[in-house]
Amino acid sequence: MRPEGKKYLYDIRKAGELLAEFATGKTFADYAADALFRSAVERQFEVIGEALSQAIKLEPDLANSISEARRIISFRNILIHGYAAVSNQVVWDVLQKDLPRLRCEVDELLNEAGA
Repeated sequence: MRPEGKKYLYDIRKAGELLAEFATGKTFADYAADALFRSAVERQFEVIGEALSQAIKLEPDLANSISEARRIISFRNILIHGYAAVSNQVVWDVLQKDLPRLRCEVDELLNEAGA
């Protein structure tokens, strides 16, 4: 893997770590009631989607190594361009249910790349 590709994976890892930190001890009610919390979570998902998009441009095979890669990128686009239609429940569910798998897959890829 090229160094640039690894950089984007590191960006995804860092955003995932921040998301996990932000959500620790929080509930959906906390998320729904706190605009700052929601903004922070959405921003990190935007970083993940953009970094993944750029990584796949450099390393197209990554799309096969990350579950739902295209959906992750689409989620980022919805957050940025369709923000009025973003459901707090959907974002929370992605944070709780899908983020852990993505974090594991990125860690595995970085370990395989010797990073």
